[in-house]
Amino acid sequence: MTTTSERLHRSNDAVEDPILEVKNASVTFDDGETYVLDDVTFSIERNEILGVVGESGSGKSMLASALLDAIPAPGHLSGEVLYHPDQHTTVDILEFTDDELMEYRWADVSMVFQGAMSSFNPTMKVGAHFQDTLKAHNESVPDGMEFAREILSDLYLDPERVLDSYPHELSGGMQQRALIALSLLLEPEVLVMDEPTAALDLLMQRSILLLLEDIKEKYDVTMVFITHDLPLVASLADRMAVMYAFELIEAGPRDRIIGESAHPYTRALLNSTPNIDAPLEEMQPIPGKSPAPVNVPTGCSYADRCPLATETCTRDAPSFDQVEDEHTVACHHWQQAREEIALSFAGGDEAGRSTGGERR
Repeated sequence: MTTTSERLHRSNDAVEDPILEVKNASVTFDDGETYVLDDVTFSIERNEILGVVGESGSGKSMLASALLDAIPAPGHLSGEVLYHPDQHTTVDILEFTDDELMEYRWADVSMVFQGAMSSFNPTMKVGAHFQDTLKAHNESVPDGMEFAREILSDLYLDPERVLDSYPHELSGGMQQRALIALSLLLEPEVLVMDEPTAALDLLMQRSILLLLEDIKEKYDVTMVFITHDLPLVASLADRMAVMYAFELIEAGPRDRIIGESAHPYTRALLNSTPNIDAPLEEMQPIPGKSPAPVNVPTGCSYADRCPLATETCTRDAPSFDQVEDEHTVACHHWQQAREEIALSFAGGDEAGRSTGGERR
């Protein structure tokens, strides 16, 4: 396993007001033999939308769970997850008591899981979920339910109909919006969304993204949007972080990651994504497969699939280099990647629009 604390410090310094910092976070199973998150270090800036993208099995969901110290047993989370409720206070959530952790998980940082139907108890009306959350945190139920109605209205739902319905009586899009409302009930500082629109059609996905922008502004909430869908997150995020094989490999402002990415994997991921500017024959899948969580190879985890890989790549893990301000990449040959792996569409702001749509 590689160590990234030193190679990532420059990326963290670029974040002036972090609300969450993850330092050397690893998640292991089988007494440390199986890694599903490998020594990840990064920061989340207050009031930003951070998009975390990677293919299935890259460790995105484990990263989301690590932010809430909610790794399922028998997994083990090590490292630090630092929460800054304000600029003068820092707490490590991995040192919380059970009571402190329960409060943190909903009142400070809340989660929107993939698939709303699996998040709601099908035997309970939606309103009962809101009431139970308020009771569990010793909040006023009448005041809290009034606030719930306000949030549901902001998400273009009929509050009375939704609260009086069982989950199966709502469409998929309505369920997902109700789940977002539930996650905002205690006015958290951070909203972590793990593939929140994966089960929805394209039109509903775009509608929810527009709603999330409005919600962020009204409720002053920081968002972490985790997805395998790069075009989807490109239309929403301020910054993006790219994961591969349980590691963070590139991070930076949205437009730079989309239009001026430096890691061969990020560029290959962009070229494999359908977009209106690229001819069909130029959209190619990435050959090979990512490594399994056991027996992770030494050196660069992407070396077996990378057209630029050398002996150095298979021997030595790359350190993080600063490409430009706030843009960092872990690759021995990132300059060469920019020169030799052409993107199949225009760069910069045009790239963001062609792959994911222009933000409002």
